[in-house]
Amino acid sequence: MTVTQDTSGRALDGGRGLPVVGSTLAYVRDPLALFQRQWDAYGAVSRISFLGRPWAVLLGPDACEAALVNRDKAFASGPGWIEAAGPFFGRGLMFLDFAEHLMHRRIMQQAFTRDRLEGYTAAMQPTIHAALDRWEPRDGFRAYPALKQLTLDVAAQVFMGGAEHTPPAEMERINRAFIDCLQAATGLVRRPVPGTRWHRGARGRRVLDDFLRGYLPSRRATESEDLFSILCHIESEEGERFSDDDVVNHMIFLMMAAHDTSTITLSTMLQYLGQHPEWQERLRAESAHLGDDPSLADLDALDSFDLVMKECLRLVAPVPVLARKTVKETTVCGVTIPADHFAVVAPHFSHYQPELWPDPTRFDPERFSPERAEDKVHRYAWEPFGGGVHKCLGLFFAGGEVKSVLHHLLRRFSWTVDPDYRVPMNYHSLPFPNDGQPVDLRRL
Repeated sequence: MTVTQDTSGRALDGGRGLPVVGSTLAYVRDPLALFQRQWDAYGAVSRISFLGRPWAVLLGPDACEAALVNRDKAFASGPGWIEAAGPFFGRGLMFLDFAEHLMHRRIMQQAFTRDRLEGYTAAMQPTIHAALDRWEPRDGFRAYPALKQLTLDVAAQVFMGGAEHTPPAEMERINRAFIDCLQAATGLVRRPVPGTRWHRGARGRRVLDDFLRGYLPSRRATESEDLFSILCHIESEEGERFSDDDVVNHMIFLMMAAHDTSTITLSTMLQYLGQHPEWQERLRAESAHLGDDPSLADLDALDSFDLVMKECLRLVAPVPVLARKTVKETTVCGVTIPADHFAVVAPHFSHYQPELWPDPTRFDPERFSPERAEDKVHRYAWEPFGGGVHKCLGLFFAGGEVKSVLHHLLRRFSWTVDPDYRVPMNYHSLPFPNDGQPVDLRRL
């Protein structure tokens, strides 16, 4: 299937939701239900009110492809994300557009070459060992916060070389700052009024900025293999380099993106592997020969790991929606979106469309097997990493990290989850389980 953008179309239409808050609360409660109502009533492109403003909602793979491929350069990423998520991660790669984005991406790609990825994978293994040494198996073990601490430790090691053994209390303060920045996104008060999410987000951004700038001189002075040092020294083939401000901005965004998205993916995998012990045993057997220090090549060969990871990314997309703003009028799926209009692209909804995925709520990793290849029915049927020029640069790093952690978990522990358990997902920021994702954890 291919998508075409018409030159004219009908006017944008849709419900307005509640006064002031619009559909914000409906999204936080259940984004899939909100999007299904929009789809049923208005089709692939419609209007909602969100965070006090009108937004176009793009649903289904054709509409998502139109915005992400962005052939007529009508959609900008940065203004949409700043409106949706605030300025707290501004100037990260996702917030840049067009020529500036291309220049920064050219430089950034040098930090994610195959050789670099192999080095990052090797560097994270001791940190994963140390983190899992602290886990205490029990019934009702809260997997999500434990995984979040683990992925933050990995980010500190791989991205910052351990940050000179930063004390745990300081890393907890940094973790809290990331959370405050993320949760500010759905704050109804969009100014730094004391006591509001926005105020906490602004304070968190200052904490992160000060923390990283404190290490910047030492990273500029010496070349090491941690990402912070690499960003200080890499250059594109054209000789372009990052300024100090660029390095700090990219580090804040990358550390947030790396540890939050990997955490929810791992948490989802623990849930479904706990509810489907046959898959847990299949994965344990597949990686049993790898030992304590798997290489990236070792991890790439774990086909069943890939199937489970892809299915969990479908069921719980770590970034369920993407934000854009039109820089000129454009028409998508027969609907005209005016210039200077915010748009939300909803890949998570595509992941649950029965037209694309038979029995979409069922955990079924084999749907990604070569024999079935349900993700190939449309180029944008499965898009947890976005698409087009803004497709996630860190997707291979994320795969190596998730598989590394899961491999070590399977070597040390077994776990079960009640088959009837349904996770109470919180969508105030990136999705996370309100109950901490309990599993009954046992040491092997």
